[in-house]
Amino acid sequence: MGFLPEETSSFVGRRAELARLDTALTTRRMTTLIGPGGVGKTRLAVRAARAAADRYPDGAWWADLSPLYDDALLLPTVSDAVGLADHTLRMPVEALCEWLSDKRLLLVLDSAEHLRAPCSHLLAEVLTTSPGLTVLVTSRQPLGTRGEHVVRIQPLPVDGAPDALRLFEDRLRAGDPRAGLDAPGDRAAAADICRRLEGIPLAIELAAAGIGRHTVAQLATRIGTRFDAPVDAEDLTASRLDLLADDSLWPRRHRTLRTTIGWSHELCTPLERLLWARLTLLRTDFDEETAREVCTGGPLTPDEVDRALQGLVAQSVVQRDGTRYRMLDTLREYGRMWLTELGEERAAADRHATSFLGLARRAHDGWTGPDQISWYHTVADTHLDLCAALDHLLAHDVAGAQEMAGRVGFFWACCGHLSEARGYAQRALDAGPVDGPHRTRLQWVLGVAALLQGDFATAEKYGALCTAIALYDRDDEGMLGATYLSGLTQLMNGEPAAALEAAERVLRMTETAPPDGGPAGRRGAAGEVGGEVGDGAVGGVGGEATGAAAEEASGEAAVDPAPEAGGAPAPGTPDDPAPVESAHRLRCRLITVFALTALGRLAESSRAAAALRRSCERGGEYWTRSYADYQLALIALLQGRPADSAAHARAMLAGKHRLRDSFGIALGLDILAAAIAAQGAGAQAARVYGTGHAYWRMVGHPQRGTPELCAVRETCELQARAAVGDEAYQRAFERGQADNAEVGLAAALTSELQL
Repeated sequence: MGFLPEETSSFVGRRAELARLDTALTTRRMTTLIGPGGVGKTRLAVRAARAAADRYPDGAWWADLSPLYDDALLLPTVSDAVGLADHTLRMPVEALCEWLSDKRLLLVLDSAEHLRAPCSHLLAEVLTTSPGLTVLVTSRQPLGTRGEHVVRIQPLPVDGAPDALRLFEDRLRAGDPRAGLDAPGDRAAAADICRRLEGIPLAIELAAAGIGRHTVAQLATRIGTRFDAPVDAEDLTASRLDLLADDSLWPRRHRTLRTTIGWSHELCTPLERLLWARLTLLRTDFDEETAREVCTGGPLTPDEVDRALQGLVAQSVVQRDGTRYRMLDTLREYGRMWLTELGEERAAADRHATSFLGLARRAHDGWTGPDQISWYHTVADTHLDLCAALDHLLAHDVAGAQEMAGRVGFFWACCGHLSEARGYAQRALDAGPVDGPHRTRLQWVLGVAALLQGDFATAEKYGALCTAIALYDRDDEGMLGATYLSGLTQLMNGEPAAALEAAERVLRMTETAPPDGGPAGRRGAAGEVGGEVGDGAVGGVGGEATGAAAEEASGEAAVDPAPEAGGAPAPGTPDDPAPVESAHRLRCRLITVFALTALGRLAESSRAAAALRRSCERGGEYWTRSYADYQLALIALLQGRPADSAAHARAMLAGKHRLRDSFGIALGLDILAAAIAAQGAGAQAARVYGTGHAYWRMVGHPQRGTPELCAVRETCELQARAAVGDEAYQRAFERGQADNAEVGLAAALTSELQL
């Protein structure tokens, strides 16, 4: 349970330090590993946390703080790290304290030296309110938090101990399995290198990476010359190294590492050095395409970026893990100093912002399509880079910031970054005048974030604003989005008739509107939900989808809920495929399904949900499709078909799990538990209810949903208690609540839930 980074290279030595850390984690609530950059604090923390993880029932969790250049995203980063996606209006620190208050877990904050005061303040709060919390921090200096236990990490011993030499040889063989220290004099030369580098692991790794261009003996000679020779005032490289020696980052006692990094820098080609500097703008792991987008310019052509990137990997400046790359924060600092020296900071930040604005556009266009889940994960995983790009655009390109905040806002709302979605949308609106679709999107994002936070008054306000603006701009997609926002707000306020009337009207008005980035919609497809509901043909499907057909349509997903090709094609001839509908249109159709269910028009709602699900399958859309499955589960339960309800609920949960949508998973577990209870399996239902409660806590809300779900939930909970008795029910509920959330969800997704 939890998350710790994978160790991708061998771990050498440190037995005494690991023993000290194990004792500290057992006896102290907060331990800080301190030492110079490159001394191995992060690797030691990973190894110690992994060894201790089994002692913490709620897991060991890792938060990398090195990409944060200020404290604005400290709380969201730590909250993400421990699995909290708060959907409330509370202060973030209050939500985090409550989330951790009854947990026994290990939290590791890596690279906290540049955020010492904010981290100290945050840890003082959470350690006070969370008696079961243990914290391990890595930093170049103590944080100064009350009760902090400091463990100083020294370099590897180089006299009378083999660890430094073994590390050198391991990294040598990692770069070239045929390499070794077998030639006469190699082992002595390598030992001399380790002594001159004072046993600093990062310095040794960088030196070992240089063997590809020198023999071990040549390397020892070059390093000896480098360290023994006095600094020449006429030597431009040496003087620049001294010029860049900010004592707050590179104290004089760390000159060995600084000099080694400078030596590695000199071994790079000019284009590799330029790429090293430009890559430092990236806050998160990146792929080759991102490196090309952010770093291409001047002498660095796209092909040269690819070649230089592989050169940096070969020299251990950049680490590669499959198709992803990352740079250690110590090396990133050095590259940032050279970026400043080159006078490229603004140009590099412009390229970075342009790249991530492009990513936001592509993600927005690809939301309704077969790559929806991939885009969802990409936006979640590049969150820090997107925030950095938005901050830069707000200062230098307001129009770009307004477009970006609008395009990425719904992803952030789905990922649980509600405060960021709302905050950036508001900042973008306040930054300057904005008209057209960008304004509608920003106000829509504000409204959706407010709605998910339970702020219905604000959601209603922005729903009305979006409607008025979209009408003025003649923006059909804006109208569909505004209707979704207003309709969902009305549903949450118990006004399903008003929501249904508005959704049907707007669907009719916009039935020939083209989808986002696609061809004009076919009138028949767009009118599926646009007809009059009084004729019993919601969605324009008439008698083609009976209740049984609706079950068949979504039963397929219960067996294989995430087909890569996006599911079966819609009815029709192969030469006339139905068009892919826009995301806003699909969401607006979802409002009609919710409203029909709330009004008790279950047969119509079932047909509409099945038709909507097929439309989502055509384009590979999972977010709306999962809510169609949710409605089919609720309808089946209300119609007295609990087994069918459970199958639909599991299909919904599988989709929401792929999207990492904690709020959707919480809803799905509630309906699944109700379906299991309706089948008389009281203990199994209680366990699923308990897992659902754990997910509701993740989003900071008590159980929520549209009003009709409350009565269903209460009825089915009473059935479950009656089936097994209060004592057995409570035991099973507490087991589900105490389970690792992922384990509990996996158990719920099996048709034979074991206790």
